[in-house]
Amino acid sequence: MQQTTTGHPQAVTDADFAAQVEEASELVVVDFGAAWCGPCRMMAPTVDALAQEYAGRVKVVTMDSDENQRTVTKYNVRSLPTFLFFKDGKPVDQVIGAVPRPVLERKIQEHA
Repeated sequence: MQQTTTGHPQAVTDADFAAQVEEASELVVVDFGAAWCGPCRMMAPTVDALAQEYAGRVKVVTMDSDENQRTVTKYNVRSLPTFLFFKDGKPVDQVIGAVPRPVLERKIQEHA
C-alpha cells in the first residue's frame, strides 16, 4: 500500500508494521511520536513536508508510541520523537528529538 500524495505520512500500527515497513523495498522513515508530545507536534509539519517532497521515492510513516508498544519495545524507542530509517526492512539509522529539517533530509539522501 503506497502512502497518499497529499503530503501526509501514513499511520502504521503494530499490526501492519511488518507489511508497511519491514517488507518495503524503498527507504522508509518511521516517525515515532505521541499526541501529548510537544516536540512531536513541532515536527509534524516537517514530517508532512518530507512525505510530500519524497513521495514515490521514500515512504514516510508515523507511529503512535502509546498505542503500539510491541514495535516501540522491539526497536528500543525510549525518547520522542524518534525517527528510524529502514532500508531493505532493517533499521539503518536514527535521529532522536526535534531537529531542523536539513538533518532529516541528509539522512534520507544518505540512505535513499
